[in-house]
Amino acid sequence: MVGAFDPKFRPKTSGNKTSGIKTSGTEQSGAGKSGILGSKASRRSALGLILGAPLLGACAGVQQSISQFSVPNPFSSSSPAPTAGPVGPQQQSVAIGTGNVKVALILPLSAGGNAGVAAQSMKNASEMALAEFLSPNLQLLIKDDAGSPQGAQQAAQLAVDEGAEIILGPLFAASVPAVAQVARARNISVIAFSTDSSVASRGVYLLSFLPESDVNRIVDYAAGTGKRSFVAMLPENAYGNVVEAAFKQAVPRRGGRVVAFEKYGADRATATRNIVAALGQADSLLLADDGEAVVSVADGLVAAGANLKNLQLLGTGLWDNPRVFGSPHMQGGLYAAPDPAGFRAFAARYRSKYGGEPVRTATLAYDAVALVAALSRTQGGKRFTSEVLLNASGFAGIDGLFRFRAEGTNERGLAVMRVTSGGPTSVAGSPRSFGA
Repeated sequence: MVGAFDPKFRPKTSGNKTSGIKTSGTEQSGAGKSGILGSKASRRSALGLILGAPLLGACAGVQQSISQFSVPNPFSSSSPAPTAGPVGPQQQSVAIGTGNVKVALILPLSAGGNAGVAAQSMKNASEMALAEFLSPNLQLLIKDDAGSPQGAQQAAQLAVDEGAEIILGPLFAASVPAVAQVARARNISVIAFSTDSSVASRGVYLLSFLPESDVNRIVDYAAGTGKRSFVAMLPENAYGNVVEAAFKQAVPRRGGRVVAFEKYGADRATATRNIVAALGQADSLLLADDGEAVVSVADGLVAAGANLKNLQLLGTGLWDNPRVFGSPHMQGGLYAAPDPAGFRAFAARYRSKYGGEPVRTATLAYDAVALVAALSRTQGGKRFTSEVLLNASGFAGIDGLFRFRAEGTNERGLAVMRVTSGGPTSVAGSPRSFGA
């Protein structure tokens, strides 16, 4: 048991719109529902706390094409992660809110290039979360780490000296250990935004989009529809390595077998020949690369003699790309991703408030702030302990269901989408709760 929900809490209202925490759940997200940010509660806070009971709430998911945004797709294996260009003048620390519970948010605000763009959008989203939550007892200490480990460590030290009880951020993997060192010395938790699972650990949790969740979901779904013989063709890079490890664990766990497995670099010819030769023994093919590359891989397989219509194509959230939807060889393929309704609702509110588009990672900052606001309201002195953060039932945010694992990574509840020429369609909604 994590604790009892505060019965006196009521969501903030504005006309027929609300902001606060979702406390009951009989809806299910999916193609016909927009979940916690749907028409009946379009301004409700994106956080449904699980307080000792399984979550049955709606979880509006969040994925849409990233090409319109100002920073690279954070799901992409070929696009670089936000990188710090020439650093501008370091921004002064800002405190938002007047609550008693102090929470640090560390972002590369003065970093150049797309890192600074992402950081500003995430800062905006964190302010949105604070504004949309009913009278949060929070003071958000926003610190600029300038995109460096040294800057992150200094920002963390300053924040804990000012009384921060938990640290949100940083964004870059290289900065996470520096922040973790400071946090551990004060026995406080970190919720970072890196997609690099290697920097996670107990007490250092990642609220980000990890490819492991995509792979587990799509393999589970395929196995549930009777697929048993799997082939995979993956890029020879860090993303491909993570997908490989998850795939080789997920398939046997669901009673399947890996018929063939190939990785490719700039030259795909050998991998393509080997995969084509093995397809006659398989009923599923996993292709996990970004939209530009995965279409080229599929085209190459067809050119080499593969009939992709004879098996089920499977993919990850990287497929959420107009190039994929427009490819004749990708039609009918299935991939795991959050339903797009939650992000669309969030983006509309963001545009109304700030006059521009949010970056894809902005929802991470929103969910992180909403989470700590809700925990500070309901969990008393244990609010940011591992006991509370590791609640097995998880939480529901703009990006759908999520829960932290003991080793610091996360698991997300994802929908299964089908590729069509008109865009993605849902074939299986996001789960209403996590399994045991």
